[in-house]
Amino acid sequence: MNRVPLFRAAVGQRLAPLLLGAFVLAASAPALAIKPFTADYQANYMGLQAQGRMTLASAGANRWKYTLDVHNGLANLSQSTTFEDKDGKWRPLSGTDSSMLLVKHSDKNATYDWAKGEARWSGDVKPERSGPVALQAGDLDAMLVNLAIARDVAAGKPLNYRMVDDGRAKQMSYQVAGKETITIAGKPQEATKVTRTDGDKQTMLWVVDGIPVPARILQRKDGKDEMDLKLTALH
Repeated sequence: MNRVPLFRAAVGQRLAPLLLGAFVLAASAPALAIKPFTADYQANYMGLQAQGRMTLASAGANRWKYTLDVHNGLANLSQSTTFEDKDGKWRPLSGTDSSMLLVKHSDKNATYDWAKGEARWSGDVKPERSGPVALQAGDLDAMLVNLAIARDVAAGKPLNYRMVDDGRAKQMSYQVAGKETITIAGKPQEATKVTRTDGDKQTMLWVVDGIPVPARILQRKDGKDEMDLKLTALH
């Protein structure tokens, strides 16, 4: 399965096989301190259970590595984005996407060359998805959209993004749909619900104040749940 439809499509994001397809920074958003974290998730995709973990760790020199690992008995997925915090604005530098579904293995790599102003992809990608794609100020990849949504909801900013990932650029807009109570680690938390509709697909995210990534992501197609990802712990 490809990485765009699931998590990624959810938040603009990228997650990929099996549950999996998953997580742009508005140029006007205020600069907030980035802090390392580890977030554990319970996932359900088409009735299959999986465990997920997201981490954000310093890569030195104002650079950060944002990683997603998901696994169950049938599939393993590892996705990562290295990005830089440049004067309070985030921009992707490179990305990897490795997945194993039963005996099928896939490896993809992304390079964002801001000096040349272009992004390219290599590995197990179709020729028409290898790029180059011209970069614009404020562009993010699919993983970084997750962080941008969580941050922009907290700041009350418009949720409009340009995602450059998987060999294409795509405009994405989300709408705030009110407040709801969700449960995290057995405790009720007030969350802001955010939605996006794209044809027969709908994505819903719940953002909790103080949590740097969505606390829940639900994807539906033709009115039926396809993927549900719920935060269970934040370290």
